[in-house]
Amino acid sequence: MIQAIVFLPLIGALIAGLLGRIIGHRTSEYITTGLLIVSAVLSWVVFLPVAFGGGLMGAEVGGDTAVLKIELMRWIQVGGMDLRWVLRVDTLTAIMLVVVNTVSSLVHIYSIGYMADDPHRSRFFAYLSLFTFAMLMLVTADNFLQMFFGWEGVGLASYLLIGFWYTKPSANAAAMKAFVVNRVGDFGFMLGIFGSFLVLGQIDFDGAFATAAGFASTGLPVMQFLGWQVDAMTVVCLLLFMGAMGKSAQFLLHTWLPDAMEGPTPVSALIHAATMVTAGVFMVARLSPLFETSPTAMTFVMIIGAITAFFAATVGLVQNDIKRVIAYSTCSQLGYMFVALGAGAYSAGVFHLFTHAFFKALLFLGAGAVIHAMHHEQDMRNMGGLRHKIPVTYAMMLIGTLALTGVGIPGSEWLGFAGFFSKDSIIEAAYAVGGNTGMFAFWMLVVAALFTSFYSWRLIHLTFHGKPRPAAHGHDDDAAHDDHAHAEHGSAYDHAHEAPNVMLVPLYVLGVGAVLSGAVFYSMFFHDVAHIEHFFAGSVVVNHELIEAAHHVPLWVKWSATIAMVLGFVAAYWMYIRRPEMPGQLAATNPGLYKFLLNKWYFDELYDAIFVRPALWIGRAFWKGFDDWLIDDKITEGLGRRVQNVTGWVTKLQSGYLYHYAFVMLIGIAALLTWAIVAGGLI
Repeated sequence: MIQAIVFLPLIGALIAGLLGRIIGHRTSEYITTGLLIVSAVLSWVVFLPVAFGGGLMGAEVGGDTAVLKIELMRWIQVGGMDLRWVLRVDTLTAIMLVVVNTVSSLVHIYSIGYMADDPHRSRFFAYLSLFTFAMLMLVTADNFLQMFFGWEGVGLASYLLIGFWYTKPSANAAAMKAFVVNRVGDFGFMLGIFGSFLVLGQIDFDGAFATAAGFASTGLPVMQFLGWQVDAMTVVCLLLFMGAMGKSAQFLLHTWLPDAMEGPTPVSALIHAATMVTAGVFMVARLSPLFETSPTAMTFVMIIGAITAFFAATVGLVQNDIKRVIAYSTCSQLGYMFVALGAGAYSAGVFHLFTHAFFKALLFLGAGAVIHAMHHEQDMRNMGGLRHKIPVTYAMMLIGTLALTGVGIPGSEWLGFAGFFSKDSIIEAAYAVGGNTGMFAFWMLVVAALFTSFYSWRLIHLTFHGKPRPAAHGHDDDAAHDDHAHAEHGSAYDHAHEAPNVMLVPLYVLGVGAVLSGAVFYSMFFHDVAHIEHFFAGSVVVNHELIEAAHHVPLWVKWSATIAMVLGFVAAYWMYIRRPEMPGQLAATNPGLYKFLLNKWYFDELYDAIFVRPALWIGRAFWKGFDDWLIDDKITEGLGRRVQNVTGWVTKLQSGYLYHYAFVMLIGIAALLTWAIVAGGLI
C-alpha cells in the first residue's frame, strides 16, 4: 500500500510527460488525477487507524516508537556505509501523506477546469504529479541523503511549475529567483548533512537520533568552526535550519515566495499549502531529537519564526494583488509554525501545518475562481460586489477567511474553525516558554494575528462587498487606466459567473477540512499530553512540561488572539465598508510607511544592490576584461597574429628560384664550418 501511495504520482507524471502528445490532453488529465485520487484515499486508509484506531498498521514498536520501514533496494555502499532506500512511515509521515496527497488530488481536479484552455495541459499535469512525487520522497525518507533527494526534487519541480508559462518574462524571472534563493538555503542544508555525518557518524535517522540521545550522558561534542571552538550540534542544527529557511520562505530568504505567484493559481495552492513551503517545517519536526540538543538553535528558530510572522503580516496589509495577499499570509503562517518548533511544541507546529493546508488551499483555489470569473483580473481594487455574481465562491472564501483568522471561542474544544485551534495553541506555547524570547515571540504573534485579520477581511471587502469598481487604479503607480480598460472591466464584471463544478467540488472538500480539521484532531495534536504521546508514537519529541504550561496560561493570553482578530475585523470593516475613502487618506498622510510596506521593506532592492549588481559587475568584468580583451584579443588572437607573421616571413623564403636555394645552402655550409672551427679550438 505504501509503495502505491508513493509511486502512483510518479507513474502519472511519466505517462503524461512522455505520452501526453500521443494519448491527448484529456486522457493525461484523467490518468494523473485518477492516480492521485487513489493515492489520497490510500493515505487516509493509513492515517485514520493512527488517529482513531490505536496505531500504525504493520509498524514495528520499539520502546515508545512505532515505525514501519519498507526497503526498496540497496542504494549506496561506500566503505563501512551500507545505505538502503527505505520508505519510513510513522505518525509524522502519515500526517504528511494525507496533507500532500489530499491537497494535490484536489488541485489536480481543480486544474482540469482552470487550465481547460491551455494548449500544454499534459505537461502541466506531468509537472504537478512530479512535484507531488518529490514531496512524497521527502516525507518518507529514512536518512539524510534520501531526504536531500526529495528536497532537491521539489526545488526542481517548483522551478518548472512557477515558470510553466515560459514565454512570459516575469514567470521566467520568478522561477529563476525561486531556484537561486533556494540554492542559498540548500547550501546550508548540505553543510548540515555533512556536519551531521561528521559529528554523529550516522547518515540514517535512527542512528543519528540514538547518538544524539547518548550526548545526555557523554556531553555535547565541540568542533572547530571558522576558527572558533563551538558546540557542534548548534552548528549542525543552524545549518540544517538554513535549508528550512529557504524552502519555507523564512525572513531573509523569503523573497522568492511572492514572485512564485507568476505560476498558474493551482501551482500556488500546491506550493503554499502542501508541498514546498511545508518541507522545511517537516524537516525540523523530523529532526526534533537533534534540535533538542541545542537550546541556542531552538531560540534562533523561534526568533526567526516570530519575525517572519510579523514581517509578512505587515506587508500583506497593503498588497493589492489578491494572490499576493494570500502568499504573504502563507509566509506569516509559516512563521507561526517555526515559533512552535523553536518553542519545543513540535506537535503544535505540525498541527498548524495540517490545518493550514486545508484553509490555505481553499483560499488560493477560491482566489483562482475569482480570477477565472473576472477574466484574469487580479487587482482587488478593480473588483467589488462579486458576492452577487459568484455566491458559492464567496461562501467558500468566507470559510477560508474564518479559518485563517482563527474564529472560535477560547477555552472550547469544539467551537471554532481550524485555524483557531492550531494558531492559538502556538500562541499559548510561545507564552509558556517565558523569558525574553518567549514574550517577544508571543507579542509578535498576537500583533501578526491582528494584521492577519485586517488584511484577510480587507480582501473579502474589496473583492466581494461594496459596489463594482471600474479599473481606475494602476498596479502600484496609481496611473489611471484608459477608457478601454474601463470598458474591459465593465464587461468582465457583467459577464462574471460561477466557476464550473470541476473547480467548485475541491472547494467544498477543502471547506469541510477548514471547518472540522481543528476541532476533530485538537486532542491528538495539543490538548492532552498522554494522547499526544500515544498519537505521535515517538515520531517527534513531546515536551510534557511545555504543553502543560501552555494549557495553564492566564485567561487574557487565551483571549489575546481572539481580541486581536476582532480588532482587525472591525478596522477592516470601518476602513473598507463604512469609510472607503480612509485607506487613500492614510496612504497620502503616511507616504513613507505606505511605500515601505508596499515595496516589501525594500528587500528586493536591497538584495539587488548588495548581491545582484556586484555579481553582474564581476561577471561583465571577467567577460569583457578577462575573456574578450586578455584571452581572445591578447593571448589567442595576438598569438595567432604572431604565428601568422612568422609564417608570412618563412613563405617569402620559398621563392622557387634555384640560385636562391644554392645561396642559402652556401650560407648554411659557411655557418657550419665556422661552428666546427670555433668548437675545435682551431681559432
